[in-house]
Amino acid sequence: MHTFLLAVSSSLKMALQELRQNKLRTFLSLFGITIGIFCIIGVLATVGSLEKNVQTQINNLGENTFYIDKWEYGGGDDNPWWKYQKRPVNTYQDFLLLKTRVNSMELASYSMNSTSNTQVMYKDNILKSTPYYCVSDDFHKMQPVKIQYGRYLSAADFSLGSPMVIMGYDNATKLFGSAEKALGKEVALKNNIKVTIVGVTQKEGTGGFKIGWRFDQAVIMAYTFGATIVNPKTASPIIIAQGKAGVPLNIFKGELQLAMRNIRQLSIKEEDNFSLNSIKEFSNATAGLFSGINIGGWCIAFLSLVVGGFGIANIMFVTVKERTPQIGLKKALGAKRFGILTEFLLESAFLCILGGIFGLTLVFILTKILASGFAFTIFISPGLVILALLLCISIGVVAGFLPARAASKLDAVVAIRSK
Repeated sequence: MHTFLLAVSSSLKMALQELRQNKLRTFLSLFGITIGIFCIIGVLATVGSLEKNVQTQINNLGENTFYIDKWEYGGGDDNPWWKYQKRPVNTYQDFLLLKTRVNSMELASYSMNSTSNTQVMYKDNILKSTPYYCVSDDFHKMQPVKIQYGRYLSAADFSLGSPMVIMGYDNATKLFGSAEKALGKEVALKNNIKVTIVGVTQKEGTGGFKIGWRFDQAVIMAYTFGATIVNPKTASPIIIAQGKAGVPLNIFKGELQLAMRNIRQLSIKEEDNFSLNSIKEFSNATAGLFSGINIGGWCIAFLSLVVGGFGIANIMFVTVKERTPQIGLKKALGAKRFGILTEFLLESAFLCILGGIFGLTLVFILTKILASGFAFTIFISPGLVILALLLCISIGVVAGFLPARAASKLDAVVAIRSK
C-alpha cells in the first residue's frame, strides 16, 4: 500500500511538472479531453435539469389522469389534424354522464379554455388574448391552482354562476401594479361583461419551457358563468378524469373508453371520435425524447474524447522519450516493470483528470450564464462529477497504456546510455 501511495504521489508530481514545463503542449493535448467532458457533462446537466423541470410540470397535470379531448396530444401521420377537426367537442352533458358511469374514477372536471377574442380591461389598461379557463367545481383538486391572495371560487360561485374570477399573478401585476391590489377590483371581460376578482394565483415563474396551464396569464371562472360568454366550439372543451388509487391505468382507460363510446352512442364498427390522453404515457414519451437527446450528446462527446485520448497518448510517448535515462536509472536501482507501468498510467490518468477539471469548470460557468435565461435551475449533480472523473481515469489508462508499456520494457543499460 505504501509503495502504491508513493507511485501515486510521484505520478502526480510528474504530471504537474509536465504541465509547468510544457504549458502550451500540455494544454493542447488536454484540450480534447476538456471539450469532451464539457460536451457530455454540459449536455447531461442541461438536459437532465430540463427533463426534471418538464416532468415536474407533467406530473402536476395529474397522476393516473386522462385528458379526454377531440385531439390526440401525441399526433402522428396516421391521424392527421383534419381527422380530429371533424370530431365532436366534449359537452357538459358528456361530463355529467361520465361521472355516473365510471366506478374506478375518483375525480372529474370539465374545462373550456378560450383565447378567442378574449381580453381583460381595467380603466385604460387592456390585456388581449388572455386565456379564459371556465372550469367545474373539482378542477382545483386535480390541477396545481395555488392562491397567493384572496380565495378560490366557492361552491356558491359554481352553483349560481356568479361573476367572480381568479386572476393570474402576471395579469394582476400588469393591471394594478401589485398583485395584491387586484383583490375586490371589478374588471371587464369580453363584451364588456363585469366581473369581480376574489383571488390571485401564486406566481409560477417566467420564461422557459412551459407545459400545461398558464395560470400566471389566465382568468379562471366557474363554468356556469363562463358558458354565458365563451363559445364551446372555439374553446376546446376537455374532460379531466382521475382514477382511484390502486386502479391499474389500463383498467381505468378501458372503463373510460367504454363509457365514452356509450355516451357518444358509437356502434361496434365505428372508431372512437375522442382521444384518451394519458399523463403517464405522455411522461414516458417525454423521457424517451430526452434519452435520445442524451445519446446525441454522448456521440458528440465521444468524438472529442477520442481526439483527446490521442493527444494524451502523444504527450505520454514524448514524456517516455524524454525520461528514458531516468527510467533506465530506476530499473538499475531495482524498479520493477509493473512499477514503471503503473507510474506512467497514473500520470496519464492525472493529466486526463486535469483536463476533466477544466471541462467541469467550463460547465459550471455555462450554468451560471444560462441561469439568467432559463426559468429552471441547471445543476451539476455529484453523480455527473463522479462520471466525469471516471471517464477521465478510463481514458487516461487506455491512452497511456502503450506508452507506459513501452517504458516498462526498456532495457536499463540501453536507457541510461540514451543520453
